[in-house]
Amino acid sequence: MHLSITGRPDDATGVAVIRAALEHGVTLIDTADVYCLDDGELGHNERLVATALRAWAGPREQVIVATKGGMTRPGGRWGRNGRPEHLRRACDRSLKALGVERIDLYQLHTPDPEVPFAESIGALAELQRAGKIRWIGLSNVSVADIGEASRLVTVVTVQNRLNPFFREAVESGVAAHCQRHGIGFLAYSPVGGGRLNLKLPAHPVLGPIASRHAVSPHAVVLAWVLAQGTTVIPIPSARTVGHALDSLTAAGIDLSLAERAAIDGAEFSRA
Repeated sequence: MHLSITGRPDDATGVAVIRAALEHGVTLIDTADVYCLDDGELGHNERLVATALRAWAGPREQVIVATKGGMTRPGGRWGRNGRPEHLRRACDRSLKALGVERIDLYQLHTPDPEVPFAESIGALAELQRAGKIRWIGLSNVSVADIGEASRLVTVVTVQNRLNPFFREAVESGVAAHCQRHGIGFLAYSPVGGGRLNLKLPAHPVLGPIASRHAVSPHAVVLAWVLAQGTTVIPIPSARTVGHALDSLTAAGIDLSLAERAAIDGAEFSRA
């Protein structure tokens, strides 16, 4: 997302960040049609991903590209539109932007309170039957939402926020529900997002743990997120190659029970 919204790097740097992640073993890229500055450049991030994949020498079939529909960017604001006709148009735009005939994973970006949830899910089911998407995912949903959607389609993933500052995905039972049902849980903003991730280097609990493992505090937090469930997949963002590669070190961190408990009990102020 941060390669395409306000504060983004130039496109060449954005492509380099994605390519670096691919070259170091990343096999899942999450994007969305609304990762852009406004409605005038919908699909900006999807086009960056497509460009990076075309320039990459590795096996394309090993990379899953996930995108989303159901939001809008009028004047740079974030809006919702879960109407079936909007989702159909958005999916077609994403197919073109990504340069593919079928999207690997298409996610409803968020429920729209002005549209019956079942209607939005029904549109995704139609797109799947038409061969335009392979798998269906949800984002920003509750356990009840997952249950309702699962009566209509096979829900493969759920993407909700999860980090030490915001633990509602754990506290509400969404992450545990996904684990019980074998649903991939894509944890967005896994290091806090925005200004909150800037607090991590000075955090008194993270510092000693990071030193013991010879990694960054950000990588420690990603390892903590990974430890929240066997189906949890953090999807960190990055504006630089260095940040992307730093995030990948989290996969090699084995936090002890005491270290996890210390992070569980620590205060992560949002002030």
